[in-house]
Amino acid sequence: MNRHRLRLFVNVLPACVLTVLLVLPLIVFAETKEMRLVSVSQFIQHPALDALLRGFKDYFESENIPVKYRVHIAHGDQGANKEIGERIAEENPDLVLAISTPSSQACYRAVRNATILFSAVTDPVGAGLVESLDKPGPRITGMTDISPVDRQLALIVELQPGLKKLGVIYNADESNSVSLVRIMKQQCAKHGIVVVEQTVADKDDVGAAAQSLVGRCDAVYVPGDNTVVSVIESVTRLCAANHLPVYAADVDSVPRGAVVALAIDYYKMGRQTAHMAARIFKGKAPSSMPVESLKDLRIHVNVKAAELMGIELPVQLLLSADIIYDSFPP
Repeated sequence: MNRHRLRLFVNVLPACVLTVLLVLPLIVFAETKEMRLVSVSQFIQHPALDALLRGFKDYFESENIPVKYRVHIAHGDQGANKEIGERIAEENPDLVLAISTPSSQACYRAVRNATILFSAVTDPVGAGLVESLDKPGPRITGMTDISPVDRQLALIVELQPGLKKLGVIYNADESNSVSLVRIMKQQCAKHGIVVVEQTVADKDDVGAAAQSLVGRCDAVYVPGDNTVVSVIESVTRLCAANHLPVYAADVDSVPRGAVVALAIDYYKMGRQTAHMAARIFKGKAPSSMPVESLKDLRIHVNVKAAELMGIELPVQLLLSADIIYDSFPP
């Protein structure tokens, strides 16, 4: 290279480098700020699932990651739930967020062109969503909300040492509830407690189911059942009128009239689910992401419900509670 060409190259080089340095951040910024479409399928509206979705959205907002949502709610209708799965398949989203077991099952059957991230699924293996918790499928992973049934029952027995019969209300069409009731029956057998089951087909049956348990059990346990929790006030009001204690598997049911819940925080679960989604957006394969769970349990107590239902709350329980309520739904 002669001296003239060399000087020309040297003179031009800084301008080229400067241009690259100016343009490169814009390219990187455009990539990191790419709008993502998340199609959401939620089986029914109730505070726990609503809190999960709120936590999911808040995570991306706090991380300044732009996400567009298309939220579909089946309102507890299995036919609508199936149609939502089919509709989401046509939306071609970057990610499907399936909240609850029924929603996850419907999306898994219908959606073939997008990754499915489930949350609030009690038994992902039993629901047919993944082969194992450690090795989910190539297009699906998520979070389980399996309740600590053994610890929940231990707390119930602590509050009612003479408990002989425990009523349980659930929708037998929800596989998550079936799994929880099976576990509860196993745990109750260890304590010599008989489980009195009462199943419902939809939320309109819940009040009558609660009425049928009056006089047949010493307390009522509501698992993380989407159908029952959506109208749990119909259970707590009736049980309070009959001095029948109600215990819940989710903390959001406590301000709605349950005495106590030792359970996960669904808002935190939503944020953790969003963190999994962010990794998927960055190219992480679902098959390399084991199903996660939330280990941080919370204790919520309702002293007014306890008073109405005839339960004396130990001071130690009140001291260890994360939130204490002193009100009852009208």
